[in-house]
Amino acid sequence: MLASACFQVAAPAASWSQFVTIMLGAATLLAAMVATNTHHGLGRAAAAAALGLAALSGVFWLLTGSIPKGEAAIANGLLVAFAPLLIVRGILGDMRREGVVTVHALAGVLAIYLLLGMFFSFLYGAVDGLSDSETFSGAVEAQRSDFLYFSYITQATVGYGDIVPVTDVARMLAVAQALTGQVYLVTVVALIVTNLRPRSRPGERPSAPAAGSAPPPPP
Repeated sequence: MLASACFQVAAPAASWSQFVTIMLGAATLLAAMVATNTHHGLGRAAAAAALGLAALSGVFWLLTGSIPKGEAAIANGLLVAFAPLLIVRGILGDMRREGVVTVHALAGVLAIYLLLGMFFSFLYGAVDGLSDSETFSGAVEAQRSDFLYFSYITQATVGYGDIVPVTDVARMLAVAQALTGQVYLVTVVALIVTNLRPRSRPGERPSAPAAGSAPPPPP
């Protein structure tokens, strides 16, 4: 995810960089599959989607010499949308095995939060690429780096105001992202942090609260 985000910010707006972004999205999806040890069912579907979209993008680029911005954003959005499903499955499996919420689970829910911002950035790119009019004001022509920047400051509810959505669809997406990001932080992430426990050793039962200590607050 870090490599993909850095590349989207630094790379120029060219067809080859669109293709590399799609390849990084496919690599992120495959990395999520390996990290969560998901090799059946959903994992195979995710792997097939990653390889298929990467191959189709490469063939389209070779045949036409370009990858349109809107279509590239849709392909990247589909790739990023699969990864949280794998991570959720991995988190639930880890919690069943360990009997407690571990640091790995915390890393997983934070990764989902970052993927959420990246997913919305591709939604903005798809809306802008498929629209006949400008979707954002404040930029001469919004590029991948602008969409990624706007997505994360919207999710963090910072709102500098240097880039502003001007269409109804873009405004609706911005509101949905701001609400989703904040609700996710104060519910899912807060619940995981509250119940965080050390990972138990092999053959060791999950640690219980000490006698006389206050029980953890309810979720």
